[in-house]
Amino acid sequence: MRQIEPIITEDFFLLEKVKDGSKHAFNLLFEKYWEKAYSDAYKRLKNQEDAKDVVQEIFTKIWLKRQTQTIENFPAYLHVAIRNNVIKLLSKQKPFHPFFDILENIPQKNSSADSNLLWNEFLESYEALLQKMPPKRQEIFRLRYHENQTTSDISLQLGITRKTVQNQLGKAIQSLKVTLHIISLTGLILIIATFN
Repeated sequence: MRQIEPIITEDFFLLEKVKDGSKHAFNLLFEKYWEKAYSDAYKRLKNQEDAKDVVQEIFTKIWLKRQTQTIENFPAYLHVAIRNNVIKLLSKQKPFHPFFDILENIPQKNSSADSNLLWNEFLESYEALLQKMPPKRQEIFRLRYHENQTTSDISLQLGITRKTVQNQLGKAIQSLKVTLHIISLTGLILIIATFN
């Protein structure tokens, strides 16, 4: 007799074993799906450490919630979990992505005197916002967004945990959220002035 949906059946069996506390079954699930889960996360994040963290967090939650969580289709569950965790991570780490796109894409050559003046005022306003941060938080923010270092590199460089780096970035972002719309508006005006 031919088995129907063998992958789903095998996963269901392993998940039942995981629910009973079987580390072996959990490891089998992890080994079976880790590579694909990592690949999916990396495609969205383009960062190896972040992709590994996303997958690790998902599997950790699966183990911790093994007795209360019911998963019927593991590949589908994993797909949704990766998507949600990536969105969650990006919302914490990349809220200034449009702003930095503006900084990177504004042509510096052949710009008018008015545009240069507006650009200088824009940078001064932005710098003033950063200066209001505590020194360590400001340093972490600059390393992450100005020098494009990963949170892992920053933690090694400063001798602090990656979690501390992420927490400080979150606090920095929260403190700048109030003025984000002003910065974005100024950037838009700057783009218009540059191309006129």
